[in-house]
Amino acid sequence: MKNYFFTLAITFLTLFSCNDDTTTTYYLIRHAEKDRTDKTNKNPNLNEQGLDRAKKWANYFKDIHLDAIYSTNYNRTQQTAQPTAANKKLIVKSYQPNNMYNDDFKKETLGKSVLIVGHSNTTPAFVNTIYKKNNSVKDTKLYKSMDDKDNASLYIVTIIGKSISSKVIAVN
Repeated sequence: MKNYFFTLAITFLTLFSCNDDTTTTYYLIRHAEKDRTDKTNKNPNLNEQGLDRAKKWANYFKDIHLDAIYSTNYNRTQQTAQPTAANKKLIVKSYQPNNMYNDDFKKETLGKSVLIVGHSNTTPAFVNTIYKKNNSVKDTKLYKSMDDKDNASLYIVTIIGKSISSKVIAVN
């Protein structure tokens, strides 16, 4: 009888340990509207409309649990992330867009809910990289670069175990 319960216990432990239902959620946005008055400025700040949108993003994420916030190291992305980080009492961590979703990032964010602030080209590229690194699609160009005037799209990527899904919604 003891052997029966022992075998049963081992069977259940094996089944449950193989069933990885860890959920990771990435929220990806492009920076808010930037100051375009100086065409030579490669690192502009947000304009008034952008500062307003950054506050709207903070309001949007008010009731969404976030474990971490990442941003590229540009004024406009950092300024977009800051109001949400302040509300959540989180520090904005920097990431390099040419080394996105590397193994360290993937491990660090596993099972967490994460906001990532990027650019019109890096935001969809980040989503594509997540799919590629999870061996989920052959087409690594799932999402194309965003329109330069699009500061309101939110990409939501959810990974549950080995299953991955995404959607894009407009948040105004």
